[in-house]
Amino acid sequence: MFTSYDGLCGIGELAELAGVTVKTVRFYSDRGLLPEVSRSAGGHRRYGPEALGRLRLIRSLRALDLSVPEVRRILEADDEADDGNGTGHGGGGGASAVLESAVAERLRELGSELRALRWREAALRLVQECPPGERAGRLRLIGAVPLPPSTAPLVRFWRGWLPARMPARSAGAFLDVAVPQPPDDPAPSQVLAFARLNALTLAPCRPGTAQPQPEAHRAAGARGAAVLYAGLAEAYELAGVHLRRDRDPHPGEALDGFVAAYTGAYGVRDTPDFRRRLAGQLAVDPRLDGYWELVTEVITVPGGRPEPTPGSAHDWLLAALVGQTGATGWDQGTSPRQS
Repeated sequence: MFTSYDGLCGIGELAELAGVTVKTVRFYSDRGLLPEVSRSAGGHRRYGPEALGRLRLIRSLRALDLSVPEVRRILEADDEADDGNGTGHGGGGGASAVLESAVAERLRELGSELRALRWREAALRLVQECPPGERAGRLRLIGAVPLPPSTAPLVRFWRGWLPARMPARSAGAFLDVAVPQPPDDPAPSQVLAFARLNALTLAPCRPGTAQPQPEAHRAAGARGAAVLYAGLAEAYELAGVHLRRDRDPHPGEALDGFVAAYTGAYGVRDTPDFRRRLAGQLAVDPRLDGYWELVTEVITVPGGRPEPTPGSAHDWLLAALVGQTGATGWDQGTSPRQS
């Protein structure tokens, strides 16, 4: 293959055959990826016939944006495959596995990078399209959101809201539905909604602030809360069906499941009086309307029908309960559990 009498070639000829620079060949040689066979009398590097294929493999792997350490692991596995009568160049089982693992990891990294770029593009459009007087405020909001966006502040917010010592599995199940995942390819309006949601959930973490807790948390306790939220999740899902069909709040399976979640948590019977007291209690409990409105904006495709959230489902069910019982308030000092 090579023109020299000894079947070897110099660094310049190898670089020319591979279509790379001499500097590139020297870089890989110095890092042990491209071993030289010998040195000439003048100290110049000499490479064997296999060096061309190896250099082309290195170039291909680097073109996939694999790091030098990753390339090294692939080449070492490739060498082991050759020593064990493998086919070489990724053909051996071990070499193929190392290559597949490296490519899969790079794909994961690339997906995260692309997601961050799409969010950055939408954020730039958001700033570009807003009135000049609003730009400073929007810059502060979106500047507080890491790229790619993280839901960690939202998770911390809800962990502070949920009853203490609530079973981890139950808390995790609730977080799955309460914390919206940022869209991979957001519109500017979704970036703004998520940034506002991020700011809203960070506020209770500031010194001197506290989150108001609903009466249900105190009355049910940690173990009862697990029963409560499991039942609420089912009721919210049923209510979501009605919300998607634009049906007005009404009694039925969804409302019965909603009430059953509370009776199960409190250990009481479902009676008309209990429903009336429950409706009154829920009407005065702390509200998180702003949170759920922003969640709706984050998860709904711009121009599409608003997606139901636990918040909108709760409002629908409460309206159905109030309509059924005619409750307008509840007796101070008396909880539904005491009925």
